[in-house]
Amino acid sequence: MTDLWIATHNEGKVKEMRTIASPFPVTLKTAAEAGAFVAFPETGTSFDENALEKARTLHQVTGGWVAADDSGLCVDSLGGAPGIYSARYSGEDANDRTNVALLLENMKNVKEEDRGAHFHCSFAVIAPDGTETIYHGQTMGKIALAPVGERGFGYDPVFIPQGETRTMAEMEPREKHRISHRGRALRAFLEEMF
Repeated sequence: MTDLWIATHNEGKVKEMRTIASPFPVTLKTAAEAGAFVAFPETGTSFDENALEKARTLHQVTGGWVAADDSGLCVDSLGGAPGIYSARYSGEDANDRTNVALLLENMKNVKEEDRGAHFHCSFAVIAPDGTETIYHGQTMGKIALAPVGERGFGYDPVFIPQGETRTMAEMEPREKHRISHRGRALRAFLEEMF
């Protein structure tokens, strides 16, 4: 088994990634499991920059295989917002509930046919020798008029994937992971590595 250190403190992401990676001979570990508290900066101007910045930070601690993702929701009618600011969309003390509320408020006058959006994931991997690679995943869809569903996290309750009538928060985890932006990016790496 190969250890892959994941640069995040987001338990929802860790749980999701471990489920996606379960068929592969890899063990996902967190910074906390390395015995160090590491702050993961997000000062870049793109998903790729933020993912690499986080991965480099943890790579300095572990020296092993390290991965970090930067993901976000990009809404067409909002010019791509919230984008790289998805986690902090409603301010420094943002949480899933306040972010979704602000998104829906900002879209209250947007017609259903104009509510296109996509989730984007940049998944940066650094090998023990320092080689850096970025994998990408996207899920196209639209924004619901109101939150629906209890599963998932983030914007899942308002994101309806293309070809679906349910939000991601209404889907079983396996269904979501099969089509999710993070699932696509992580699987691209794992399938290449193994």
